[in-house]
Amino acid sequence: MKTLYLSHLDCQRHEMGDYHPECPQRLQYIDRAVHLALPDQLILARPEPVADSDLLRVHPKAFLEMLEGLSPQQGHAFVDADVSMNRYSLKAARLAAGAAVQATQKILAGQVDNAFCAVRPPGHHAERDNAMGFCLFNNVAVAVEAALQDPTVERVAVLDFDVHHGNGTVEIFQDRPEVLVCSSFQHPFYPGRFVH
Repeated sequence: MKTLYLSHLDCQRHEMGDYHPECPQRLQYIDRAVHLALPDQLILARPEPVADSDLLRVHPKAFLEMLEGLSPQQGHAFVDADVSMNRYSLKAARLAAGAAVQATQKILAGQVDNAFCAVRPPGHHAERDNAMGFCLFNNVAVAVEAALQDPTVERVAVLDFDVHHGNGTVEIFQDRPEVLVCSSFQHPFYPGRFVH
C-alpha cells in the first residue's frame, strides 16, 4: 500500500518567532523521518492552495477578511496570544487546508488508499471565527466539509488523538449530527475549554 504524501516547502516559511515551539523545524523532522521509514511507499505531491469556497463552508467571510487584514508585509502580527503570522503564514495556511481537501478528494475518488499531510500551520484548534492554538484555519473541518460534498458520503467521523483537545473541530460540528468528533486528550492541558 502506498501513501499519498502531501507537503510544500512554503509551509516551512510560516514562522511565529524564534521562541515559538510550532516552528519550521517540526516539519523538517517529520519529513526526514517519514522518508527514512517509508522510502518506497510514498506518492509525493504538492498541495494547491485551498479554494475560498472550501474555507467559507467552515469560516465566515469576516474571519477570512480579518486574517487578510492582519497579514504583515514584514515582521509578525499577532492574531491572539499564541498565534502570530509572518508574511508567508496565510499562504502556508491555505496550502495546509488545500492539502487536507486534496487528500480527502483523492481518497474518496479511490485514487489512493490513505494520505499524510505534512503541512503547517496545524488546524484542529481553530474555531469557526477564532484562530487559536497555533492554528489559523481548521484544516480538519475544511476536509470534513469537502468530504460531505461528495454525494456518496452521508456521515463523517473525526478521530482526533492529541495531548490537546481538538476544541475547534468540536465547536464547528457540535450541532451537526452527520459529523461525529471524538477527541482524546490529557486534561487540563491546552486549551482548557470544552464544548458540550
